[in-house]
Amino acid sequence: MLKSEGFAADRYAAVRETFEGNDEVGASVCVTAEGETQVDLWGGFADEERTRPWGRDTIVNVYSVTKTMTALTALLLADRGELEFEAPVAKYWPEFAAAGKESVLVSHLMSHSSGLAGWREPITVDDLYDWEKATALLAVQEPFWAPGTASGYHAVTQGYLVGEVVRRITGRTLGTVFREEIAEPLQADFHIGLPASEDDRVAELIPPPERSPFTDGTELQVNVSTNPQVDPAAIGTRAWRAAEIPAGNGHGNARSVAQVLAVLANGGAVGDKQLLSEAGCRRALEVQVEGRDLVLDMPIRWGLGFAVNSGWLPNPNTINWGGAGGSLAVVDMDAHVTFAYVMNKMAGGTTGDERGIGLLMEALTT
Repeated sequence: MLKSEGFAADRYAAVRETFEGNDEVGASVCVTAEGETQVDLWGGFADEERTRPWGRDTIVNVYSVTKTMTALTALLLADRGELEFEAPVAKYWPEFAAAGKESVLVSHLMSHSSGLAGWREPITVDDLYDWEKATALLAVQEPFWAPGTASGYHAVTQGYLVGEVVRRITGRTLGTVFREEIAEPLQADFHIGLPASEDDRVAELIPPPERSPFTDGTELQVNVSTNPQVDPAAIGTRAWRAAEIPAGNGHGNARSVAQVLAVLANGGAVGDKQLLSEAGCRRALEVQVEGRDLVLDMPIRWGLGFAVNSGWLPNPNTINWGGAGGSLAVVDMDAHVTFAYVMNKMAGGTTGDERGIGLLMEALTT
């Protein structure tokens, strides 16, 4: 039984009850509605030995929930007219045109359909810390399939691809743009590239008992899953935390994730901060490709940076994505609601698990 701290509005009492009944070591969950926080709960422990309590400001590596922050950063630049999703990537990154990629669009990067789901060249985890090397290899690489014809989850590469476009446009890294243009204005405790000064607040990730579901899959699935093979132990190193891996090494808690994504749920504004236009937010709903994803082997409708509701969520204009181990982020543009859940006890899935889904169902049906 998880003893929770924080608060939940009376109408969300079932969220607290479900949260406390989950099988956790440490976790947090947050719900906003119309930009106002309705649920902000946390509890448990930040370490496997259960010696360090999970506090209000504990943060954790949220894996692919980081992609929602990367997508928002690109949507922000597009809303300002600095980035065109319909433009060839090579317009901003000329070297990318190599190996027949001159017609690959920025929208293909955003929707996991560029054919660059992994690196063809064998790389190591240390190579992920070398931005120039990681992006240069992708620039000269031939796609694994015809771009735009299907999606194949760009588990790690998407952050480098979108991030390099952002860097070419702004002259700043994606983590810097996110921090200066989104996190700091919203006073949100989310980081893509974590300063050493914040290390003491980071929860220890507890690996799942089973290995990746793709290690025995297709050649593409194996490539995405094992090149490089990221051992969960690497996630706790200073090198990993300091690097900018915009598809997977963001650090935050449920409060910061829900707080940032409330921008998309509320027409581009949170409180007195108007970051995007409503039209700019709704671009995330524009489905670019749909069908069975070549890597995840499940049907997905990919919009610009997010999965778009395929019918399992109550409202049609809902976008979402999760992270390895169980973290989950959802934006309901119809109800003006955001939901976020993060934890340190990892389950075996790649895009969320029943703990977050159970909390989400309680939150959205209130």
